[in-house]
Amino acid sequence: MNKLIPAVVVAAALAIPAISFAQSSQQGLTRAQVRAELVELEHAGYNPSADYVNYPANLQAAEARVTEEKLAAGNTSGYGAPAVGTSQSGAAVQPARLAPHQQIYFGH
Repeated sequence: MNKLIPAVVVAAALAIPAISFAQSSQQGLTRAQVRAELVELEHAGYNPSADYVNYPANLQAAEARVTEEKLAAGNTSGYGAPAVGTSQSGAAVQPARLAPHQQIYFGH
């Protein structure tokens, strides 16, 4: 009985990290995703080897430009929720003009 308690404690200590790792739903970025993001930033004007003095400001400005480009492209794609106050529908439907003798309650 005395040997059973330490064995259970050791087994529980080994099982808890495995269970917590298995429940982790957040995954890191893949190498390809990081490279694609870096290419997007470079196309937006960010040069990672140019200026170390203004590093955070340059990176944040490039990220803002990438975000603006994605939002602009998203507004014309037709997918997802529409932006606030906008819609991609056609012209408003005008009700048909009916002659007096075509009215619903004509003659009543």
